[in-house]
Amino acid sequence: MTADHLKDIQQFDADLWKVADELRANSGLASNEYFMPIMGLLFLRQATNRYREVLAAINADKAAGKMPDRPLVEADFTRRRAMMLPETALYDAILDRPKDGKLGQALTAAMEAVEAHFPPLAGQLPKDYERFEEPLLESMMRKFDTEALRNASGDVFGRIYEYFLAEFSKQGAHDNGEFFTPPSIVQTIVNVIEPDHGIVFDPACGSGGMFVQSSHFIEEEGQDTMKRVTFYGHEKNETTAKLAQINLAVHGLQGAIRAGNEAITYYKDPHELVGKCDFVMANPPFNVDEVDAEKVKGDARLPFGLPGVNKAKKVSNANYLWMSYFYSYLNDNGRAGVVMSSQASSAGRDEAVVRQKLVETGAVDVMIDVRGNFFYTRTVPCQLWFFDRAKERDEMRRDHVLMLDARNIFSKVSRAICDFNPEQQKNIAAIVWLYRGQTDRFLKLVERYLLQAIADGEATADPLAAYQLTLGTLVDLAQPFATEKREPDPLAETWAELTAARVTLDEDIKLFGEEVVARAQAWAGVTLDNAGLNAAREGLHDMADRCRDLTKQIDLAAKLAGRAVDTAIKELEARDSDLWGNVEVNKARKALEGARAKAVEALRSPRYFVKQADWLQERFPKAELRDVEGLVKLVDRAEIAAHDWSLTPGRYVGVAPEQVDEDFDFEEALRSIHIDLKGLNEEAEALAARVARNFEELGA
Repeated sequence: MTADHLKDIQQFDADLWKVADELRANSGLASNEYFMPIMGLLFLRQATNRYREVLAAINADKAAGKMPDRPLVEADFTRRRAMMLPETALYDAILDRPKDGKLGQALTAAMEAVEAHFPPLAGQLPKDYERFEEPLLESMMRKFDTEALRNASGDVFGRIYEYFLAEFSKQGAHDNGEFFTPPSIVQTIVNVIEPDHGIVFDPACGSGGMFVQSSHFIEEEGQDTMKRVTFYGHEKNETTAKLAQINLAVHGLQGAIRAGNEAITYYKDPHELVGKCDFVMANPPFNVDEVDAEKVKGDARLPFGLPGVNKAKKVSNANYLWMSYFYSYLNDNGRAGVVMSSQASSAGRDEAVVRQKLVETGAVDVMIDVRGNFFYTRTVPCQLWFFDRAKERDEMRRDHVLMLDARNIFSKVSRAICDFNPEQQKNIAAIVWLYRGQTDRFLKLVERYLLQAIADGEATADPLAAYQLTLGTLVDLAQPFATEKREPDPLAETWAELTAARVTLDEDIKLFGEEVVARAQAWAGVTLDNAGLNAAREGLHDMADRCRDLTKQIDLAAKLAGRAVDTAIKELEARDSDLWGNVEVNKARKALEGARAKAVEALRSPRYFVKQADWLQERFPKAELRDVEGLVKLVDRAEIAAHDWSLTPGRYVGVAPEQVDEDFDFEEALRSIHIDLKGLNEEAEALAARVARNFEELGA
């Protein structure tokens, strides 16, 4: 499955920002002066991560006889999308060097060494670390040396960059960060247009996330990115263009990125790519209204004309300039996937005229509505537009547009941020596969979900056994005291409930294990067509239900055990009894909580993957595209014309009928509540600190 780039990211977001706070407090520099030094450290941290990861993979291949035991060369690393770093540029080696007052010099030398080994980065990395005092530099580096960052994977550099950029923008250090597209949205674009060959162009490339995710897609298909594609980009902000080059380099990639005034797409086409691109991907700035109409009038990249000019001779809204550019850059078989303001799809007057002309080409392929709160710096909803120039010549498809409303598809990352999780990304792609007649890919995804459910069901054996063992340990420790005769006995009822719950739980865990074995054995007889997979999925419902029920039983047993301990201590003064080993009981209670969490998480996974298969097959029971109220509809051109050429999916798909959820996911609901509560607490703490500072400044 697609890597979940946000997994555990919340653990260190806030801690990382403390580095910037420390710099602000101790360096005397403005935020725009320490922005790049911080990003340089993040680069070195991630480059070292990838180097270590690839080195381990190379050594494993040597041990397995898959490659000869010889000195390593640059190509060994670049083909695995990493840089072969010299020892002097390894993050941990720099951090562990003797304290001689030359840490800044060592960091600058490391950046120079990286640039020497990787020419595309020449002149891109920060080299001004010697102006920072050594204790401050060391403190910064140690904050970037946490276990979470050492083990980070995926497009984490871009994700952390997004967070830092949002925070720096609040300090006035940078633009609003609108150009950074959340990786899950980028991945969704990649899944739809599938950029696996030729020229890939992003005329508003920001930190290069579109290129990185394209690379992940190509490599998941077993191909070498740099042999399959060539990356081109524009980025008007030169600092951001440097970040894009750094992000590419971290992943062992290269691209031709033009920056500054020559890369302002409204007025320049420095790569001369009109009609040459196989894929265009972008998240351009929304609703820009200061483009000089006289400068762009007659541009060959605007085949549908200007979308409207105001009295100041400015283009009223540049959204449809961008749409025209994306269309014009594509070759005859090219595809584009772009993020756009949700206002654009139903904009009126001159913009509607351009939109009509776009629809009439037949190239508009898919429209996806995305809810708000997907971006760090914008809470508004957006839409994903997809063009396919080959569709213009397809008599079966040219007059239709797939409208997909994904506003009810999301996962809550924090109180302020939502995201598509990896399975949601795949499920959206699966709908597009059905639209393209790729039934085999749809069925393969369902098969993968079901196999994962079975595998994860089998994987519950150890955490369930560990939970039983730790529960038994706690019960055994508490039993001599709990079963002592006393009148009245406030512990008796809870102890009886715990004893009974434990017996029931042991029996149900046994039955669950037998069910998992039965499902695994039954899989051998499953036919992998739609009917066979439907039957297999329904056969897994009992296992999924047992996962839910066992979770409740495990939680209950843990609560009863905790209540028994509390009653013994608080009401019966167990600590004073020779029958009560307080230290051992406390250790066992803590171990039980850890085992409970692992068992519950293990049980969540099989049920989760069955539910993913349910989501797909219940909506598309024949493995064919059909209209699903509130989700998707294939709309013809006549219907679009009747709605003033609107391309807003929500206008066509309707509202999903309200349903009673007989299998309400209490765990997910509680998780959402916990996220909201955590966010509110953090905001309250920040506000309290701000109020306290204000009082101090007033001399109160």
